[in-house]
Amino acid sequence: MENWVLKNKKADFQLIMQECGISEVIARCLVNKGFEKVEDMQKFLHPGLEQLGEPLLLKDLPEACAILKNKLQEEKRIRIIGDYDVDGVVATYVLYQTFTRLGARVDYEIPDRIKDGYGININMVEAAYEAGIDTIITCDNGIAALEQIEKAKSFGMTVIVTDHHSLVQLEEGNPILPSADAVINPKRSDCQYPFKGLCGAAVAYKLSMALLNDFTMSDNQAFAEELLSYVAIATVCDVMELIGENRVIVKHGLELLKRTKNRGLNALMEVCAVDKEQLSAFHLGFVIGPCLNASGRLDTAKKGLELLLSDNEEAAIRLAGEVKSLNELRKNMTAENVEKAIAIIEESEIKDHKVLVVHLCDCHESIAGIIAGRLRERYNKPAIVLTDAEHGVKGSGRSIEVYNMFEELSGCRDLFLKMGGHPMAAGLSLLPENVELLRTTLNQNTLLTDDMLVPKVTIDIHLPLGFINEQLVNELKVLEPFGKGNEKPLFAEKDLKIRSAFIIGKSGNGLRLRVENKYGREMDAVYFGDVNEFFAYISKTYGEEEARKMKTGRGVNATISVTYFPKINEYNGFKTLQLMIQNYR
Repeated sequence: MENWVLKNKKADFQLIMQECGISEVIARCLVNKGFEKVEDMQKFLHPGLEQLGEPLLLKDLPEACAILKNKLQEEKRIRIIGDYDVDGVVATYVLYQTFTRLGARVDYEIPDRIKDGYGININMVEAAYEAGIDTIITCDNGIAALEQIEKAKSFGMTVIVTDHHSLVQLEEGNPILPSADAVINPKRSDCQYPFKGLCGAAVAYKLSMALLNDFTMSDNQAFAEELLSYVAIATVCDVMELIGENRVIVKHGLELLKRTKNRGLNALMEVCAVDKEQLSAFHLGFVIGPCLNASGRLDTAKKGLELLLSDNEEAAIRLAGEVKSLNELRKNMTAENVEKAIAIIEESEIKDHKVLVVHLCDCHESIAGIIAGRLRERYNKPAIVLTDAEHGVKGSGRSIEVYNMFEELSGCRDLFLKMGGHPMAAGLSLLPENVELLRTTLNQNTLLTDDMLVPKVTIDIHLPLGFINEQLVNELKVLEPFGKGNEKPLFAEKDLKIRSAFIIGKSGNGLRLRVENKYGREMDAVYFGDVNEFFAYISKTYGEEEARKMKTGRGVNATISVTYFPKINEYNGFKTLQLMIQNYR
């Protein structure tokens, strides 16, 4: 079941069209995205680098710059401690390249996902002290490392935290900061930085830009642009909202990546058959990002960082092949465990729970979050996947918009050994005996209702096939890059007669349809999803004979209503318009 809702926001569309020089379809899309003022629409349509905020507005960033300038002059040893996901790897890369450029005595450390867990830990602090490190800079972690940073300070070390995660909350509701010399995080309540949605790499980038501004170098601008392109990858892969500064970063970053000279990225795009000229946020989030992530999941995140740092073409090609192979292995492991998780849910009382907590004992802990995301998509419920680890049980959760997972888990914090995250995602560890208690507590405490769990499909415009042309498809590109917070517009057409249907795709996971609306306009339509479920719907609605005819490519007597996004398909030099079907009924 899905609840289809057509947006019907009112506005002076003629004024918007005239002032912005756009069609009514684009004007309606902008209004549906929540824009009310023409000047805000103009900023969205023309995201310029001047829209990036001033780094020094970040709380503690000026102090961090002053500290680091002294450390550079005194030639103190600096260690960057990042994290094992794409955001953490890119943040480490940004800071490492910056400090290397400034001539610092700098190295880096990235925790092992299995052995070390998330972010900086006591062992890493002790190792840094024993190695003679004077200053630790965290990136994409550290805001919750209260004990670890206290330990570093007890050794007399200087600590600077750059992070973007939520602050640790005390029982009385007040946030607590680690005892670092500087804590740079836009989510601090006392931080005046206007945009709070930066990823960890973007926060590191802000520190880098402020530092570079204090040193006169001939090609600072080119260097800053290069770093921005990597931050675009992290922004997309960490699923930040593509609004405000993030939109500017990704929009410009994509163009910069098309002409990147980074040997590692070029090699990765080559082995993954990515056409650089057609590079989009999709490629960052679903091709490049997963490969970089796979090294941190199944091997070491340092391999992904080595790929970015590679200045040897042969080494870059080798490393690119390795991370791609790791990602293929990750895909297979994920598919296998998703099936196991679904079987557990369907064969137990968990199916009736509003918050899914699934314990996959022998699942590789690095893919728990991906599996949780797949379960969320399938059931439209918050999902937490747990797996046995060396010291207890570890897990990751993925949520739905109406359920703040971080807050809900914080409500039963006493069950955890460790917990952190965002409203939409969280990581946790606990003792085995608390697994069932966690499942029970979350479901007893939840305010989710059945209505909240019905997927809501929000349609921008009812757009009949007759309005679709090449000009419109090209004009829609002005709304890119698409992603969280800036989803593709969703259009709808009803009562389309299915003229023919063919199963496509290597694994038969797609359908190519020929559809016709009531005005006689025909068009190709493509659907990628659960093909068996589609045929089951046709069988239930129109009978088994119609479903059989459709499977064999024969004409059928069936109609469907669809939501879609239009696309131009190019093949052998020919261009055809087609609908990319998202939902049907």
